[in-house]
Amino acid sequence: MRIFDPHIHMTSRTTDDYERMRAAGVAAVVEPSFWLGQPRTSAASFLDYFDSLLGWEPYRAAQYGIAHHCTLALNPKEANDPRCTPVLQELPRYLEKDNVVAVGEIGYDSLTPAEDDALAAQLELAARHGLPALVHTPHRDKAAGLERTLSVLAESELPPERVVLDHLNETTVDRAADSGCWMAFSVYPDTKMDERRTVEVLRRLGLDRMLVNSAADWGRSDPLKTRRVADAMLAAGFTDDDVDRVLWRNPVEFYGQSGRLELDGREQPESFEGNSILRGAPAGR
Repeated sequence: MRIFDPHIHMTSRTTDDYERMRAAGVAAVVEPSFWLGQPRTSAASFLDYFDSLLGWEPYRAAQYGIAHHCTLALNPKEANDPRCTPVLQELPRYLEKDNVVAVGEIGYDSLTPAEDDALAAQLELAARHGLPALVHTPHRDKAAGLERTLSVLAESELPPERVVLDHLNETTVDRAADSGCWMAFSVYPDTKMDERRTVEVLRRLGLDRMLVNSAADWGRSDPLKTRRVADAMLAAGFTDDDVDRVLWRNPVEFYGQSGRLELDGREQPESFEGNSILRGAPAGR
């Protein structure tokens, strides 16, 4: 089984997670930029973070045979902080990097005017740079947030087939399907979607434009949720080809629109800028 997790925050995970993911079939990931968990104090904080998503994290993933790409953006939560918004001026040079396969996460957190402005500006950047967009639908007021998202999308130059609406659930997926955008489901242990509910949505609406992700981060989450959804699909009567379509071919098709997706593996040096994963001498020496 081959699995592509199209949304996971590996910066907040350990190398043990990479090892377990690869053993479970995960061979590719996309890591969207997101907030730190505590307030950033300047736009400069984003730049070191972006650099790590473009350099250190792909190196770390490659040690376990996993292809790593990223999406970059000013995220919705921090779009409300004037100390962070200057990063919008820095984004264009980062969006030219080979490993960036979309603009994201963008969208809504609290449905504020500042979030409106950041979403519109970054959709324009995506269109200008020929990239798709990963859109975060809010965790609260989901239906209203989706409608607001679709209104801003309708005024942008980015066509719906180049947009994925993430964090959907049963209250928003039908409207998202009607929009022509791609649909994504974050599967969590306690919140958002679980395996059973995700499989029911797939059974009801089909497999077109569907993505499944773990969105695993530093909170209670599970980087193996993609594999658990795959197993749940098989148990529910879906075929191996169905699983491959949702867990591999669909994310390849969506992010492949960037023209930058490389899944065949790249030769990796023993260290990245003088640093390696190893600490100390090998056992027995």
